[in-house]
Amino acid sequence: MNFLPREPLSPVPPPDNSHRPRVRELGLEIGIFPPGKHNAITDVPGVSVGQVTLWHGDGPLQLGVGPVRTGVTAVIPHPGNTIEQPLEAAADVFNGVGTSIGLHNVREVGLLETPIVLTNTMSVGTAYEALTRWCVERYIADPASRGWIAPVVGETCDACLNDIYGFHVRPEHVLAALDNATDGPVAEGVVGAGTGVRTCGFKAGIGTASRLLDYEGAQFTLGALVQSNFPGCLAVDGVPVGRELGVIDPEYSAGSGGSIMAVIATDIPLDSRQLGRVARRSTLGMTRAGANGSHRSGDFYIAFSTGCRQRVGKGVFGEIRRMADEYYLTRVFQAAAEAVEEAILNSAFKAVSVTGRDGNKVEALDLDRTRDILQKHGRRLKQ
Repeated sequence: MNFLPREPLSPVPPPDNSHRPRVRELGLEIGIFPPGKHNAITDVPGVSVGQVTLWHGDGPLQLGVGPVRTGVTAVIPHPGNTIEQPLEAAADVFNGVGTSIGLHNVREVGLLETPIVLTNTMSVGTAYEALTRWCVERYIADPASRGWIAPVVGETCDACLNDIYGFHVRPEHVLAALDNATDGPVAEGVVGAGTGVRTCGFKAGIGTASRLLDYEGAQFTLGALVQSNFPGCLAVDGVPVGRELGVIDPEYSAGSGGSIMAVIATDIPLDSRQLGRVARRSTLGMTRAGANGSHRSGDFYIAFSTGCRQRVGKGVFGEIRRMADEYYLTRVFQAAAEAVEEAILNSAFKAVSVTGRDGNKVEALDLDRTRDILQKHGRRLKQ
């Protein structure tokens, strides 16, 4: 049995989704805080995102051949050396069925020292190796001086559409995603690590959103990026769109399957304890969008602050500044939940229908009918 692809696939442009609006382009405003310039995680200064999409073949599943519907999404937290300047970070697990790497270290130590890579479940090992090589080549001048690093790799399962056991994600794809990361608008929907995933019975993928907050005369930004792949009954701004469309994920009643990887970035100077509270509240965005927290879901949230970097020298961590006003965190909690909720919705609004292995097809959300349902429930939309 051949478990390896015959040759590495070349990345392809994601399917055209220019005809599909984001949530705010439809006229919806999720929550109370305004978005940043791009309404994306890259609105947080220094954060960049790179993606590689792999798409090959049609028809019956042939192990190691295809069809392939998968990819890689990379989040780089700041343009400097993240090993020498790690960031305060935290992780939270809503339901822990998954194979992510590095989150236990983040939870224990409270630091993020590498970019974050997202991919499919069976490509975590490949992504871990590639991310490690990328960091060593760029950040470690003397490899003998450092025994190990703690890369962070997240995943969700795209086996419904993808030849997941074909191991089509190769190290060069991960390296390309890291190398092409930019700080501008972020492609959403069927792209990168979101190519083969679904949410609440509809095609979904990568989504992002951001929020602006004011504190003591200064403006801060919080952004979220999700790889959205969970079952449930889709809700849009509190409206039960999935129920009214008659689409409830088949796994909903059985209570099995589904996942989400959510990355929350902010320049608010929060320490790891505070970021842990933010990550925990971010899960509210998933439930607002219709998730049921299923039995076999892997729902992982990682939050980091670019405003709280450590400086590592001679084994000693430098001092950091921290936001002392704990009461202000309530606003941060609200912003985080809003950003995750809108990021999930953007992942579905921007996704197109996809047919994958064995002719399995996941339909895109019908935006015309969604518009009618939202208006019926009193939502004011752009005409």
